[in-house]
Amino acid sequence: MYGEGMTELDPRQLGTYFALTEAVSLLQYQVEQQLRAGGDLSYVQFQLLGRLAGAHGPLTMTQLADGVVYSRSGLTYQAGLLEKAGLITRSPSPDDDRATLVTITGNGLALFNRLLPGHVELIRRLLFDSLTGDDLDHLGDIMTRVRDHMRARPPRSAAPRKRRSRPVPPPAPRD
Repeated sequence: MYGEGMTELDPRQLGTYFALTEAVSLLQYQVEQQLRAGGDLSYVQFQLLGRLAGAHGPLTMTQLADGVVYSRSGLTYQAGLLEKAGLITRSPSPDDDRATLVTITGNGLALFNRLLPGHVELIRRLLFDSLTGDDLDHLGDIMTRVRDHMRARPPRSAAPRKRRSRPVPPPAPRD
């Protein structure tokens, strides 16, 4: 059905996969709307501010990329927007010339703290209100196992960067 050598998901697996992806999409859409309306932030920007707000000091760009599961280039762009808005600062690490340290500013912390109650209320209403205590325990256990299984592979930010091949110049014309 899918092509030679491919395996199929059984109907339960396929149904579970689609239910999960649809639920995540619906949740992320509503969260994005709330964060845009309340603070003109994307979900990734809110995650970055949340990670920094909970950190005891600056974090490196690599630590942030691993924590929010985002590409290096995408994170650099998002951090640039946050820095331009005065919500974070970036500076070279005194311990590692290759590392950039990121710190949340007072304005960034204030914005995060202002958005957090509405964010929590939305998550509670959309996700947790439909669950019993046992459901929550089971879902937490299942999602923790799935996350840990996926994280057993090295994070994207730890993967070696692909080198761009440089075009070889054509040979010089002969006289």
